[in-house]
Amino acid sequence: MLVPRPSYPLFELLAPLDGIRAVPYVLDFEAGWAIDLASVGAAVTPRTRAIFVVNPNNPTGSYVRRRELDALAAFSAERGAAIVGDEVFYEFPLGPNGATPADAARVIGQTSALAFSLGGLSKSAGLPQLKLGWIAVSGPPPLVSEALERLELICDAYLPVATPVQLAAPVLLAAGETIRGRIRDRLHRNHDRMVAEVAPHPSIRVLPAEGGWYAILHVPALRSEEELALDLLERDRVVVHPGYFFDFPREAFLVVSLLPPADAFAEGVKRVVARATTDVADAPA
Repeated sequence: MLVPRPSYPLFELLAPLDGIRAVPYVLDFEAGWAIDLASVGAAVTPRTRAIFVVNPNNPTGSYVRRRELDALAAFSAERGAAIVGDEVFYEFPLGPNGATPADAARVIGQTSALAFSLGGLSKSAGLPQLKLGWIAVSGPPPLVSEALERLELICDAYLPVATPVQLAAPVLLAAGETIRGRIRDRLHRNHDRMVAEVAPHPSIRVLPAEGGWYAILHVPALRSEEELALDLLERDRVVVHPGYFFDFPREAFLVVSLLPPADAFAEGVKRVVARATTDVADAPA
């Protein structure tokens, strides 16, 4: 299975548990984290069974574009592989006026290759404690029919979803839009606050993000990301993730959650900026 890099760090850990080898393809930093289609072509082999996308990507916040999805569908259809899309963050755009990019595309919207779109209550209704997820299937009808038969067998073979959450699902889904709206408001406020806090400091920048629950700070590479992240934790009581957790191509990046309450987030950002700018001030001339 081909997986994006950088992206969610557990893919390469979880894949072998199901007898799968995760092979990375590249998201191009210089091109705004666009999918490097040449790297996809180089990674595809006769053993490739699926191409995995996170849409928008976690943590870079980049949506999959229509031309990218069409190219992945062509790769997949030609080789009898499938596209698997984790789209749990799709409804949390960070763009102006809360809009997704005009050329963004959902995996479930294409029909030339077998495709699976993953969702769940943890993001769509802000309910990570209630374990209910779903898979939508699209593609050529014969492949979809066969896939649904196999999924039904898999679902029967494993423990089913708890009955209470199944029965509550219609109500939870109906309430989800209100919750999503509140989450989107918090994401936008915190993102704007971070941009404003960083703006006076040319040595730090907030990387552009189109969607998701995270922001990425590009900080001076005066010491390792791990050292800086540990310093922030131990001395400043702020939790961030170093970029290498997500296989960023180089240092130095910090991945920051946009979910904390506004006051706590604002104070955390101030401490991160203070620590990073202290590094700059202490650097040899």
